[in-house]
Amino acid sequence: MSEFLELEARDGVRMTWNVIPGTKQDAASCVVPVSAMYTPLNPNPAIPVLPYAPLRCRICRSILNPFSVADFGSKMWLCPFCFQRNHFPQQYSAVSQSNLPTELYPECCTVEYMAAAEAGPVSPPVFLFVVDTCMIEEEIGYLKSALAQAVELLPDHSLVGFITFGTYVQVHELGFGLLPKSHVFKGTKEIKKDQILEQMGFLTGKTKPTTGVIAGARDGVSAESIARFLLPASECEFILNSLIEELQKDPWPVSADQRASRCTGAALSVAASLLGICVPGSGGRIMAFIGGPSTEGPGSIISKPLSDPIRSHKDLDKGSAPLYNKAVKFYEEIGSQLVHQGHVLDLFACALDQVGVAEMKVAVERTGGIVVLAESFGHSVFKDSLRRIFQSSDSDLGLSFNGIFEINCSKDVKIQGIIGPCTSLEKKGPLSSDTVVGQGNTSAWKMCGLDRKTSLCVVFDMAKKDAPDAIGQSQNNLFYFQFLTYYQHHDGQMRLRSTTISRRWVAGSGSVNS
Repeated sequence: MSEFLELEARDGVRMTWNVIPGTKQDAASCVVPVSAMYTPLNPNPAIPVLPYAPLRCRICRSILNPFSVADFGSKMWLCPFCFQRNHFPQQYSAVSQSNLPTELYPECCTVEYMAAAEAGPVSPPVFLFVVDTCMIEEEIGYLKSALAQAVELLPDHSLVGFITFGTYVQVHELGFGLLPKSHVFKGTKEIKKDQILEQMGFLTGKTKPTTGVIAGARDGVSAESIARFLLPASECEFILNSLIEELQKDPWPVSADQRASRCTGAALSVAASLLGICVPGSGGRIMAFIGGPSTEGPGSIISKPLSDPIRSHKDLDKGSAPLYNKAVKFYEEIGSQLVHQGHVLDLFACALDQVGVAEMKVAVERTGGIVVLAESFGHSVFKDSLRRIFQSSDSDLGLSFNGIFEINCSKDVKIQGIIGPCTSLEKKGPLSSDTVVGQGNTSAWKMCGLDRKTSLCVVFDMAKKDAPDAIGQSQNNLFYFQFLTYYQHHDGQMRLRSTTISRRWVAGSGSVNS
C-alpha cells in the first residue's frame, strides 16, 4: 500500500483499482468503475523540467516515457501504446544503457517540457477586474480596500483592465492618463463584439474586413489600441489606484420599493468581448466582484420590484423560475466564448441576498474559474481568498492558464469522459467510448484555468472482448495511461507536463477483489 501512496504523491494519480479487471464483463461486475483522479499540476519539486521538445510516437503521438522499450543498437524505441517502432532523432545519438535521457529513467514517470523554440514569446497573464457599484457605501469601502491590496500584489508584467457596472457598463481607459476616461454601454441590452470594436475605437482609421474574425494584434488590432485598456501593472498602478479610490455607489436613484438596476450580464459580456478582441488565446481572467442580483438586461434573474420574491431552490426544482432558463442560456454562450478564447471567469459574490450563482456557474465551471461566497466584502473569507490568488509563496495557488488536456491509453481501454473543470474539444477518435460520463466523446479537453490543486476524474471503459486468452494477448499483463497537459505557466511560458503510469490487469472479478 505504501508503494501506491508514494506513486500517488509523485505523479498525482489515484486509481480506484490498482489491479484492473481484464475484460468488459469483469469490469461490469465491479461496483466502483475503473477511473483515476489526476492532478495535472501536482506540486512536486522533484519533477524534472526539460529544456527541449518531447519525442513523440509518429502513429499515436504519445510521448517517450520510462515504459518505452529502447533498442540502443538500432537507435529505435517501441511505443507501449501502439507498439510502433520509432527512430531516435539526431539529438539522441548518444543514447545508451549508461547514458539514458531523463524521460527514460524509471523514476521520471512525470516530466515537464519547456522548449524555448516552440514556446514562442512569453505571454503575460491578464487580469480584468469587473466591479459592481450597486452597493451601500460601507460595502464599497470594504471592496476598495481589498482591490487596493490586490493591485499591490499583481505581478509587474501582468496586464490589467478595469470595468465598473451598475445601471450602465463603464470600460475605463487606463492608457489615457491625463484624466479619467471611460466608454459607456447601456446595460439593458446585450453588447455585441462588433459594437465594441466600433464604439471603443479599435477600427479607427481602418476599414473593417468583410470576412474573418478581428482579434488581437496579429489580426488588425493595433498594440496602441490594446494598450488603452490593458496595461502592465507596473505602468498603470497610479491610475488604477486612483480609480479604486474614487469608486462610488451607482449614481442612478433607486426607489424604496425597487431593487437597484444591476446589469451583471451585460458587464460580463463586454468583458469577454474585450479580452477576445485584445488577447485571444493568451491566458486571462475576468474577476467579477458582485454584490447583489442582476435585475437589468441579459442574464437578469429577478425583476426590480421588491414585491417580486427571488427564485428559491423549490422554484428551480419545479422549473417555475421564469427567468432562469433564459439566464442560463445566456451564460452558456458567455462560457463557450471564453473557452474559445482561452479565458477564465472568477466570481466573488459577497452579499446577504442571492446574486445568481446558479445561473452563472456554467460559465465558471467550463472555464475552470474560482467562486468565493461570503456575506460581505469585509468578511475574512473574501479578503483572504483574494490575497491567496496573487500572493507569491509556497502556499499560493500557482495559477496557470489556457491549458489543453489529452489522454493516451492502451488499445483495450476507452475513455468514457471526465468530471471536472474542463470543456470537451470534441476530438472523437478510437479512444472514445460510446458510453459518456461527464465531458465525453473526446480524448482532448480545454482547461482555461488550472492551479496546483485542480483535479480531474477520468472514467474508463474496458473494451477487451471476453475471451479465454484475453489476458494472454496483452503484453506483460500491463496496460498504460499517459496524461498530457499543455498549459501557460504563471510566469508566461508555455509548458507540457507528461505523466505516464502502468497498472496490471487480471482475469476474473474474484482476482480483482482479492
